[in-house]
Amino acid sequence: MSESEFIDLAEATLDSIESAVDAAEVDIEAARTGNVLTLELDNGSKVVINSQAPMQQMWVAGKTGAFHYSRKGDRWIDTRDGSELFAALSRLISAQGGEAVVLRG
Repeated sequence: MSESEFIDLAEATLDSIESAVDAAEVDIEAARTGNVLTLELDNGSKVVINSQAPMQQMWVAGKTGAFHYSRKGDRWIDTRDGSELFAALSRLISAQGGEAVVLRG
């Protein structure tokens, strides 16, 4: 995939995450600056999602660690454990925020 194709896809992914957070109707503040989306949970903790064009990956950081996702077909897949981005974000936010959250992408 070309760099411009990746950037378009990454932007669409960040948009989808923002929309999924809004649709989940939970108290999460989303703030976006360029290629970085910061989700601030009700307890003040943060989850940060950003695109890495040189690596063609989406990176996620939270209290439990950092995760890298590469595109496989039509999904972003964790390079270590094979989990899908939206499912992993749901688990991470639920564990970090203390309430069940399901994000649909």
